[in-house]
Amino acid sequence: SMQCFPSLVLALSSLLGALALLQLSLYLRVPSRYGKHEERLCRPRGRLPARCAWFLQELPSFLLPSFLVPAVLLALRSPPRLEPLGCRLLCCLFCWHYFYRTFIYPFFTRGRPFPLQLLFFGTLFCIYNGFLQGYYLIYCAEYPNDWCTDIRFTSGLLLFLLGMGINIHSDLLLRQLRKPGEVTYKIPQGGLFTYVSGANYFGEIVEWFGFAIATWSLPAFAFAFFTLCCIGPRAYHHHRYYLKTFTDYPKSRKALIPFVF
Repeated sequence: SMQCFPSLVLALSSLLGALALLQLSLYLRVPSRYGKHEERLCRPRGRLPARCAWFLQELPSFLLPSFLVPAVLLALRSPPRLEPLGCRLLCCLFCWHYFYRTFIYPFFTRGRPFPLQLLFFGTLFCIYNGFLQGYYLIYCAEYPNDWCTDIRFTSGLLLFLLGMGINIHSDLLLRQLRKPGEVTYKIPQGGLFTYVSGANYFGEIVEWFGFAIATWSLPAFAFAFFTLCCIGPRAYHHHRYYLKTFTDYPKSRKALIPFVF
C-alpha cells in the first residue's frame, strides 16, 4: 500500500524554496507583467478576462487538497486512520482560502485582463502546491489529539484569521475604488492602506505564515516563504508606481510592512 515518503516531502519543499528565491531574483527589479505594470511594459498577446483567469488559476488548489488527494490517499491507506481534529482543521483552513479565491473573489474583481502565460504558470504552481500541502497534511502529518490547544496551533490560527481578514477587507476597499467598467487606477484609502501600499499582499503573507505556524511543517513554511518572495516585490513595485503616478500620494506610507518597509 502507499505510504508517506518524508524524502519526497523534503524534496518538494526544498524545490518550492528554490522557486521562491528565483521569483525574488526575477521580480525584485522588474514587476510581473499584468495589471498596472502592463502599461509601461511589453503587453502580452493572449489574455483572459480577470474573473475567468482567477477562477481557472485557483481552482486546482481547492480541488486537489480538499477532494482528489484525500480521496486517493485515504482509499490507498491500510489500515485506515482518522486524522485528529487539529489536522482536519488545518486542511479546512487551506481549503477555505482557496474556496474564497476560487468561488468568491473572481466574481467581484474588476481587474484588467490577465495574460494567458501567467495563468498557465500560476495554475501549474497551484497544482504543485495543492498536492504538496494536501499530501503532507492528509497523509504524512502526525499531530497529537490535543494539537488544537497547542500554542503553535492557536497562535498560528489567530494569525491566519487576522491575515485573511486583512486580505478580504483590502480586496473590498480596492473594488470600491472603481465603478463597473472602470480600469483606471486610484489611490487606495482606508483600512491597512493607511499604512502600506500593499495591504492585500501583507494580509496574504500574514495568513500563510500563520498557517505555517499552525501546521509547524516544512511544506507550509516553504509556501509562506514563496508567498513572501512572490507578492512582496509586487507590493514594492505598486508602492513605486503610486509614488510616481500620484503627486499627492501619502509619503508616510510604506510598501508592505507598516512603519518598517
